[in-house]
Amino acid sequence: MNEIDRVADFRRRHGIDRLIDVHTHFMPKSVLDKVWQYFDEAGPLVGREWPITYRHDEDERVARLRDFGVRKFTSMLYPHKPAMAAWLNSWAADFAARTPDCLHTATFYPEPEAAGYVADAIGAGAVVFKSHIQVGGYSPLDPLLEPVWSQLEEERIPTVVHCGSGPAPGVHTGPEPMAELLRRHPELTVIVAHMGLPEYREFADLAERYPRVYLDTTMVFTDFTEAATPFPANELSRLAALRSKVLLGTDFPNIPYPYVHQLDALERVAPDSAWLREVCHDNAATLFALR
Repeated sequence: MNEIDRVADFRRRHGIDRLIDVHTHFMPKSVLDKVWQYFDEAGPLVGREWPITYRHDEDERVARLRDFGVRKFTSMLYPHKPAMAAWLNSWAADFAARTPDCLHTATFYPEPEAAGYVADAIGAGAVVFKSHIQVGGYSPLDPLLEPVWSQLEEERIPTVVHCGSGPAPGVHTGPEPMAELLRRHPELTVIVAHMGLPEYREFADLAERYPRVYLDTTMVFTDFTEAATPFPANELSRLAALRSKVLLGTDFPNIPYPYVHQLDALERVAPDSAWLREVCHDNAATLFALR
């Protein structure tokens, strides 16, 4: 059975008509090429061999997600230096305009212009943002980001935040900065990438404490991640209670295994099929008000 059929079989088994993947990467080719080079070289924020499974051109990657039955996906992109985010947002707006199944994604960096170009992105239709604290090397508490978080809180627009300390810790990663950010902005809509690995427990606590904090499944429970950063066995029982707070994410195309393996990994830990339906579609459909 080929991979497309295996994904379709997973969906059939659990009554999932379509998937919604909140953590997929599309970005300008020049930027993606550098990202792939970094993975190829097992850079310090990767730290291990990491082959890219879907090293295809953009059209083929979009087609592959559609073949898998993905109804909506994101174009997670992120700057690693100043004067980059606005350009990425311009590219992302064009990508969303020509890719109707993409949830219009934008990003930001702590710089004086951030509040302005975030407002512009929202005005242009962005419905989700990406903040990569690890790669960007910035604190979510940077004063330059205060007006950004205020806008996103007021507009109730989700931000996928890579704030956990995996696969390698950053200067500002970990639950403490995010806990303080949420203390200041308790209605901020945050999707914690990778369920906050390796600080799974602490980020699950934040999801329980704050009404608009979610966790995405990106790479969690897979053999690749379990070998280095296993999800605590004594935390698995919390998955049922958190069922409305967990969203499917995969990191496609930058994953070192087939897409279907993420789904199989979720199936191994799922309390029931209803949980998988919520995680793989319904929760995101509600969050993004998709009919």
